Amino acid sequence: MSFSRFVALGDSFTEGVGDVDPDRPNGVRGWADRVAEVLAAGSDDFRYANLAIRGRKLRPILAEQLEPAIALEPDLVTIYAGANDIMRPSVDIDGLLVDYDAAVGRLAATGARVVLFTAFDPGGFPIFGTMRGRFATYNELVREIAEKHGTTLVDYWRMREYRDPGMWAEDRMHMSSAGHQRMAMAVLDAIGVDHELVELDLPPAPQLSKAERRAANLDWAKAHAAPWVKRRLTGKSSGDALDPRYPTLGPVSPAASRSPGRARRTS
Repeated sequence: MSFSRFVALGDSFTEGVGDVDPDRPNGVRGWADRVAEVLAAGSDDFRYANLAIRGRKLRPILAEQLEPAIALEPDLVTIYAGANDIMRPSVDIDGLLVDYDAAVGRLAATGARVVLFTAFDPGGFPIFGTMRGRFATYNELVREIAEKHGTTLVDYWRMREYRDPGMWAEDRMHMSSAGHQRMAMAVLDAIGVDHELVELDLPPAPQLSKAERRAANLDWAKAHAAPWVKRRLTGKSSGDALDPRYPTLGPVSPAASRSPGRARRTS
């Protein structure tokens, strides 16, 4: 398979949060950039746009990104939306997914290859594990939408390698560079594009005593969980002051490519 016009829609997952790169817009790289770099290597006229902004809920994503994406006439579109809604105190998942269904239908009607994602399985994770039922409901509706419109589905829920803490950034809410690399591989595999990406090295698993683990969890709660909860209670978003990283189709710089690394855990 080959593609020449790739447009990515969504929230922090697609923007690339957790995959730090100070030389790129908004200071992140992400799986979508990594996919774009592979696609660009196989096409002389490849162009890429990333409209995703961290913190966006499903309906704002559709309101702000759907029409611009369609106007760019892509032949490959990825969209992931809804996780920020699910984590609110209350949510009408069925109502949200009715809107999502209509939006995916519009994208599919353009003739582009459309890629959807289920949400990650938060079972066993502090705080987010209590929402596992919500995520499961969301995922089943997304699978139904994917089948209805003949889109490609990347089933994040079933990717058990993300149980490893090394696949997550320091905030424990976004994928690390290794997590984004793995997701890029999953997307490329799903759309049938050959690639040479391999999983990145993971940091050594920390060996902590119970007291050290409690202290680490407290530090995390103060630095990341509390600000996250405050933003949700006050209606603010980490992306309020940000613009899309790549709002129009443009070339992917060869200088952006990185060496793939090896699939092993460091010691």
